[in-house]
Amino acid sequence: MKDFKFYTEIDALPTDVWTCLTNPVTIELWSGYKAEMSTNEGDEFSMWEGDICGKIISVTEPKELIQQWYFGDYEEESIAIIRIHPFKSDKCKVEVRHSNIPDEDYDNIVEGWREYYIGAIVDFLEE
Repeated sequence: MKDFKFYTEIDALPTDVWTCLTNPVTIELWSGYKAEMSTNEGDEFSMWEGDICGKIISVTEPKELIQQWYFGDYEEESIAIIRIHPFKSDKCKVEVRHSNIPDEDYDNIVEGWREYYIGAIVDFLEE
């Protein structure tokens, strides 16, 4: 099991980034796929036709989203924490910390975070 940390700046308001992370309609706009997403703790979520699924652990709008990601039968919970830090008047920094990623999934998850998840949000908001 491995851990991953990632930071990036986005030329967007924290509330806009939050909407991209939590609103299923907006997620579909930047990802190209339908999403099931909620801000209710305990609810399950699914993105990219079930390639990413899990449970909402904690929500602190519009600052922090904590999710448990499901990876088959692993005993250790894989936890993804996304934090949005205001930066200047119209920018923010996004911090991703993802723990307990199975070794065999690590490279795909890292690429996914950088290119297809946070990277796609950056592209969507900075167009």
